[in-house]
Amino acid sequence: MAKGKTGRNFIRFVWLMLIVPLVLIMLLFFAVSLGWFGQLPTFTQLENPKSSLASEVYSADNVLLGKYFFQNRSNVRYNELSPNIINALVATEDYRFPKHSGIDFKSLFRVITKNILFGNKKAGGGSTISQQLAKNLFPREKDPPFFKLVIIKLKEWITAIKLERNYTKEEIVAMYLSTVDFGNLSYGIKSAAKTYFNTTPAALKTEQAAMLVGLLKAPSWFNPVRNYDRALKRREVVLHQMCKYNYINEKQYDSLKTLPIDLSRFKIQDHTEGLATYLREYLRGVIAEWCNNHLKADGTPYNLYRDGLKIYTTINSKMQKYAEEAVAEHLKELQKEFYKHWKGIKNAPFDEEMEPEMIKEAYDQAIKRSDRYQFLKAQGYKDFEISKIFRQPVKMKVFSWKGAKDTTMSPMDSIKYYKYFLLSGLMSVEPRTGYVRAYVGGINYKYFQYDHVISGKRQVGSTFKPFLYTLAMQEGEFTPCSKVPNISVSFENPGGEPWTPKNSSEAREGEMVTLKWALANSINNVSAYLMKRYKPEAVVQVARKMGITSPIPAVPSICLGSVDLSLYEMVGAYSTFANKGRWIEPILITRIEDKSGNVLETFSPKTSEAFNENTAFLMLDLMKGVCLWGTGARLRYRYNFSNPIAGKTGTTQNNSDGWFIGIVPQLVTGIWVGCEDRSVHFRSTDFGQGATMALPIWALYMKKVLADRSLKIRQDDFDGIEKVSSKLNCNTDDPEKKENEIDF
Repeated sequence: MAKGKTGRNFIRFVWLMLIVPLVLIMLLFFAVSLGWFGQLPTFTQLENPKSSLASEVYSADNVLLGKYFFQNRSNVRYNELSPNIINALVATEDYRFPKHSGIDFKSLFRVITKNILFGNKKAGGGSTISQQLAKNLFPREKDPPFFKLVIIKLKEWITAIKLERNYTKEEIVAMYLSTVDFGNLSYGIKSAAKTYFNTTPAALKTEQAAMLVGLLKAPSWFNPVRNYDRALKRREVVLHQMCKYNYINEKQYDSLKTLPIDLSRFKIQDHTEGLATYLREYLRGVIAEWCNNHLKADGTPYNLYRDGLKIYTTINSKMQKYAEEAVAEHLKELQKEFYKHWKGIKNAPFDEEMEPEMIKEAYDQAIKRSDRYQFLKAQGYKDFEISKIFRQPVKMKVFSWKGAKDTTMSPMDSIKYYKYFLLSGLMSVEPRTGYVRAYVGGINYKYFQYDHVISGKRQVGSTFKPFLYTLAMQEGEFTPCSKVPNISVSFENPGGEPWTPKNSSEAREGEMVTLKWALANSINNVSAYLMKRYKPEAVVQVARKMGITSPIPAVPSICLGSVDLSLYEMVGAYSTFANKGRWIEPILITRIEDKSGNVLETFSPKTSEAFNENTAFLMLDLMKGVCLWGTGARLRYRYNFSNPIAGKTGTTQNNSDGWFIGIVPQLVTGIWVGCEDRSVHFRSTDFGQGATMALPIWALYMKKVLADRSLKIRQDDFDGIEKVSSKLNCNTDDPEKKENEIDF
């Protein structure tokens, strides 16, 4: 009898040992679910989980140009995922994922019995994809005490169950793959696919997907760049899991595991590389300001680096690519000529007449503008100490047209090295809409960060003359065929000698010449004649109506382009000619969306009437002469363009700045070329003129644009121009023929 009672007591004890902990766990689980041990994520938080999302910049043709991020993370939708990445994830991390409701009790039992009771650390973990997602969305503190860890785990279980109730399995997979860290500054599968394989999640191959899923266990440990062999073995484990659960067959497994990891397209995403780097950097400031002035539903301002905004620009990715290629192609060759041009010359690359003190001042200013100087100054170094540091050789990478070059030189020598480089800006605008289709702020953003489209302002030279001629056309006293004397004109200079502009050549001096010939050959005498007639104030007013906002002194010398203006302003102003006299503001952004695709704001350009369409047609006719047999004639005889082109070259004093702005009916494109210092330039106009420095970039760019049928850029004449051109026949006069052109 005693034995029976003892047996029953033992059975009760065993049941108590099993039931009591279970009841306690259930009570603890219930208490946690009620929030007794800290608040759980609310329904709203589950619907809108917070995570740092990169803001993305898109072209008008929906190509991702770049990102702004704290963590390089972008959300992905399930239909954007390759089956390979889904299969690899499920097979490796949670093969019962399609069947459980957030907690996999079989895996949990395995963990308890094998990992905890028997100490088998290789038995694997019990966390489901849903639990891991809960952990990623609502991160735990680092190294919590045991009891707190238990509470956190229970919270993650409850959150996983809630996620399963609120989202479909497909949505959970997509959310998980959008939150995980793949290493190398890549958060989320979209960034990882781009970084490691320069592809999209939808295009991932089986072996690529297996490698990426393998990284999830420990991104640094299995990093294929630093630990290739380790990553290879980890990929094999993932492929084995895929084979085990029938996502691939044995033959595929045997074949795929032998493939090397192809890292030929690996590239950490960097804001200094890719398309439209200068534009993206300019927009960074614009959008950051927009964020500060726009509030989210919770009353806080948008954050450019965390809120996953989508910024849609007006840029056409193909045109942008062609523009960057054209700048690089021309300047790469022109730079060689520049080196030859200055070899063995005193003061190179500065003007031969510059005094040593002025050259030293130029270098001193360059030192003080450098990041190195600013950093050292912030560290408390004195100028004489900094000067010494700048003369000590160090290892560095410098820009070259053959690619980044590893070298050893002093920071001072690197400044001298960079002074030689010719720089450039290009902007291409659709005149009817104001949409900026291409924006090249310089030759390489990583090494030359100054933007020569909007920030940079340089003397515009003869590209300013069309403003003066516009005044003459709109007053109705002149037409392109009107003749004026090609003789010198003087302007009074209070307190000094009279100012008398000079022509760059003696061609047809003293003769009566048409305005069309005069503009085509950039005759300064005629510009002075018109300025004398209409006065500087009237010319400034015309420029203002055409969108020029920079200061313009109302002095006679502006007739030769002595004023400093930006390329952005000049291209916007010239678009007025192609838009029948209506100025339209060049714009860069069409809309901003939130992370869910809701439109937060749309943008449209300002517009106003600058002059009537008859004046616009007369000006187009005048500027067509520039490209037919004037300073832009090489577009015909060297680059073989046959379509109607209006345009104007510009060359400033000492050949410091070369300009060309070319107009076709659907596109207005301006280019500036020069060096960082105005005192660094070609010594001859043969090389230093706008027709040599800037015009070839326009030609190379437009050749590609016109050849690309998908862009649908017309090659016919300007709409409506026949209203005036049919009445003008000054091109038939002998003096206007090509043999009399001046190629400046």
